[in-house]
Amino acid sequence: MANALPNVGKASRYGDLKRRLLFLLAALVVFRIGAHIPVPGIDPHVLGDLFKDQQGGILGMFNMFSGGALRRFTIFALGIMPYISASIIMQLMTAVNPQLDQLRKEGESGRRKITQYTRYATVFLALFQATGISIALESQPGLVLDPGLMFRITTVTTLVTGTMFLMWLGEQITERGLGNGISILIFAGIAAGLPNAVAGTLELVRTGAMHPLTALLIAVAVIAVTGFVCFVERGQRKILVNYAKRQVGNRVYGGQSSHLPFKLNMSGVIPPIFASSLILFPATLLGWFGSAEGMIWLRDIAGTLTPGQPIYVLLYAALIVFFCFFYTALQYNPKETADNLKKSGAFVPGIRPGEQTARYLEKILTRLTLGGAIYVTLVCLLPEFLILRWNVPFYFGGTSLLIIVVVTMDFMAQVQAYIMTHQYESLLRKANFKGGLPAR
Repeated sequence: MANALPNVGKASRYGDLKRRLLFLLAALVVFRIGAHIPVPGIDPHVLGDLFKDQQGGILGMFNMFSGGALRRFTIFALGIMPYISASIIMQLMTAVNPQLDQLRKEGESGRRKITQYTRYATVFLALFQATGISIALESQPGLVLDPGLMFRITTVTTLVTGTMFLMWLGEQITERGLGNGISILIFAGIAAGLPNAVAGTLELVRTGAMHPLTALLIAVAVIAVTGFVCFVERGQRKILVNYAKRQVGNRVYGGQSSHLPFKLNMSGVIPPIFASSLILFPATLLGWFGSAEGMIWLRDIAGTLTPGQPIYVLLYAALIVFFCFFYTALQYNPKETADNLKKSGAFVPGIRPGEQTARYLEKILTRLTLGGAIYVTLVCLLPEFLILRWNVPFYFGGTSLLIIVVVTMDFMAQVQAYIMTHQYESLLRKANFKGGLPAR
């Protein structure tokens, strides 16, 4: 009987974790099922030929994020990208709009209102994108079986509903599952295409289009870059912070030390996504309009903006560096951090509280962002050269690799934190501390 008690405690300790993992798996199954339910009225063969021509363009990138749903034109064809775009727009608006900034500082109630505004913006962007897609599909000869107003209404309704369902599913994963739901869905979409990418590479080896040694070198390079990304993403610059001693009655408070952790890559995977979109979107439009008579020069311009071309590589690198600085500046305000430290009686050793602390933090942040921008640029450009030299599938791109590694690391960190929290609660209950958490 005594031996059975630890097993019972262990089962109850990890029971909630098991339920969360099962819910996450069920949500991913629903996501993959929806990625195979097609929108009515589309000829799949003509659509497949269209994607073959646009494999390296904006459609190929969005198709990667949606897990192939865009290529099959399913109910999840838009994916979660409208919600991500709306979230970033709201972050931009918060930085420039005093009312939204005040909402952000109000805590949980303000966060709920900003989330509500983000949902409204998601609906608007999804409506705009779905309408544009339905019109663009009708312009392709033989693609739409029965073009007209009814097709547009059906397509727009289906795509917008699919995006809103994914947004809701991501929020449910965040609340009832593990990890950030939106990131998990993007990760699942990219990971779903990895087997086909590996199979395509092996097919190139089988047909003789790629030497087996080249395939082995590519696999080693992917593993090495993955390890490098893991190493850098874990890197932090910790700034020592001391708290001044203060006496209240007969007790002395403070006198402790803490750290401000700064990551090397504080902007995450947003810069390469934005940089790719900003280059590939106009290139795709120019390619479409260049198919008309007398517009061949537009197609020539679009050809210079395809992955692997020198102009594309230079623009891609410059935009990644720009968005690294831009997005980091949006996310982190050194002056606000310095003011909070001053209000709490904390200071950086050797630096005066207030304005000097803000300048010191900004200087460190600028150096870290520069290093992070160079790191992200190198990771994203290396696969571009692999694609250009050996025609490696697009799924091995730097953006997809960054997303997979970062989301996996974040997921594992949340699982470890969840386990440690439950172990800590168990220790409190065993020690019979007053104010301990009640048994579950």
